Amino acid sequence: MTTLILFAAQAWGFSLDDVSNKAKKLAEQNFVVPKSNLPAIFRDMKFADYQQIRFREEKAYWADDKTPFQINFYHQGMHFDVPVVINEVTATGVKEIKYEPEYFDFGEFKVDAAALQNLGFAGFKIRYPLNDSNKLDELSTFLGASYFRVVGKGQVYGLSARGLAIDTALPSGEEFPRFKEFWLERPQLDRRNLVVYALLDSPRATGAYRMVITPGSDSTVDVEAKVYLRDRVAKFGIAPLTSMFLFGPHKPNSEVDFRPALHDSNGLAIHAGNGEQIWRPLNNPKRLSVSTYTIENPRGFGLLQRGHKFSQYEDLDERYDRRPSGWVETKGDWGNGQIELIEIPTPNETNDNIVAYWSPEKLPETGQPIDIKYRLHFTIDEAAVHGPELAWVKQTRLSTGDVKQSNLTRQPDGSMAYIIDFEGPVLASLPEDTPVASQVSLNDNAELIENSVRYNPAIKGWRLTLRLKLKDATKPVEMRAALINGDKPLSETWSYQLPAYE
Repeated sequence: MTTLILFAAQAWGFSLDDVSNKAKKLAEQNFVVPKSNLPAIFRDMKFADYQQIRFREEKAYWADDKTPFQINFYHQGMHFDVPVVINEVTATGVKEIKYEPEYFDFGEFKVDAAALQNLGFAGFKIRYPLNDSNKLDELSTFLGASYFRVVGKGQVYGLSARGLAIDTALPSGEEFPRFKEFWLERPQLDRRNLVVYALLDSPRATGAYRMVITPGSDSTVDVEAKVYLRDRVAKFGIAPLTSMFLFGPHKPNSEVDFRPALHDSNGLAIHAGNGEQIWRPLNNPKRLSVSTYTIENPRGFGLLQRGHKFSQYEDLDERYDRRPSGWVETKGDWGNGQIELIEIPTPNETNDNIVAYWSPEKLPETGQPIDIKYRLHFTIDEAAVHGPELAWVKQTRLSTGDVKQSNLTRQPDGSMAYIIDFEGPVLASLPEDTPVASQVSLNDNAELIENSVRYNPAIKGWRLTLRLKLKDATKPVEMRAALINGDKPLSETWSYQLPAYE
């Protein structure tokens, strides 16, 4: 009798646990401030010079492999002065992708060969045939601190996501954790997503991240992370989103501009665990503003770009109409905490001045992991995010308040008016004579002198007009409004802060 013995070889694998072990050990050590290795010629360069340094497309990583993804690298320069380690994960092991000057075309920027010694990569971008099967497009970019951006089909870069936010908008100053090392999992030809691992480090936190990037009409990123605290933090921001709002119909520009709106996002949307949905239009305030929403088990939140018609922006260069919304779909039980919105004054569109994140009520003790899971959606299909059960705000517009005279002219009366249009399937299904009403509340810094609701046939929705008189311009006005039919809620809650003027 012949005995056949089968030996099963254990396949080599790389997982979040490998990165988590590194993060845990890192958290047990004192933070080491990363040192710049950049010679002055790169550190002091102007942005126009940095733009001349281009990655050679023929050098793209995985260009010769049977995979739909390719990797390009960013050169160090300006404030990108500390290299990140980038590794490739294959079926047989891990190897570091080494910096080579030959990867880059320096254009007219003259650089001595000696200045290129011992440099590294500042970050990387992922390319994929998003819009044309025969052409590679940028899908995602990782560059600076823990920032990354992702787009879907037909979209252009707008808002950014981050790994973590610490002490945002505190007088003590914000701490910016950085991804110091990456592992890129080489995908097979039939793989339609790319797995990126990242090791995060900062003075008071370390973290291990696994991000599964799936391209599509709306691209997604499934994030799983373990974060360890070295020390206590005042504000701990999970799934932070960073964007820009300069002006729009509800907060018009103070100067004449042919563009009716200029923003990467125009509002914060929140889906609470109790079913309430909130829409908070964004501001470019005169002073730093922090708005807090106490939530139990949030189902999702995001900085949205509601409205993707070119006529809403009229900008041929920046194409704000094609910039996606960022939506955080929570996974598991997130417990009690706050969604915080930070609004920072900015004079122009080059500065990101909006931040939103989730801050848990309680954090574990130092050394204990904080487990995080969520899915990021980069979408221009906001209706799919909202769901059909409640109507949503299509637009908010600010106007001088007035009263129609007997001769049909409109006479300003010293008030201001907000025009809020609601739309959605729940409203479109109602007869236009349905007795839709509103629930409205204001703080004591304003007097409400008109609250009217009328059918809007152009969108098969309803228009709410709120006219109010401000009492003290140096103080903000908090407002909330929603549509109802009897005791049945019909819409999300419009929650707005008229910021102080001085």
